[in-house]
Amino acid sequence: MPASDLHDAPVLASRNSAIDVLRGLSILLVIIHHLALPFRLPLSQGPLPDLFGSRLINALGFNGYSAVYTFFVISGFLIAGRAISRHGSLAAIDIRSFYVYRASRILPLLLALLALLSLLHLLGVPGYVIDKPGQSLGGALMSALGLYLNWYEGRTTWLPANWDVLWSLSIEELFYLVFPLLCVWLPRPLLVIGLVVLVVSLPWTR
Repeated sequence: MPASDLHDAPVLASRNSAIDVLRGLSILLVIIHHLALPFRLPLSQGPLPDLFGSRLINALGFNGYSAVYTFFVISGFLIAGRAISRHGSLAAIDIRSFYVYRASRILPLLLALLALLSLLHLLGVPGYVIDKPGQSLGGALMSALGLYLNWYEGRTTWLPANWDVLWSLSIEELFYLVFPLLCVWLPRPLLVIGLVVLVVSLPWTR
């Protein structure tokens, strides 16, 4: 779950209770989704479908990705708010300090996680071994550090679950890389047009 920026909220003028509600609901949906996938939590059996309807129950179990998209939006909102609070406007972002701050929050834990996962893979611990066709430890490491693990999985299929969670971090890291450059270098009218096109295109990118 992309939660690396959820602690940036205090820099905003006041805590946004609507974001807290969205965050809580998204966390719940992601937890239910992860339970339903590996453990086949029988949400569609028993009294729940009769009480709430089968479509709602199925949505709760298999729409965790939509909750992750909500986290992406929350993350972008908080990062933009933090940038405005610190620099006065998005166009005045200090690119170097932005990158240093984001890297200091993400890289230490990411590198520690990758080192641990690599060790468990090399020791042959079940559930941590990368052994599917087209996949390798080196490929997984390069994709995690190169911000394209989501594409790597799309081309080769899912990595073990403990690696798989990094797909969303690759997307967030790419956003961190591009966001300040667009804010500083792209003229405001083009930036607005680009954002509108991005929003309109979202239904076709899923």
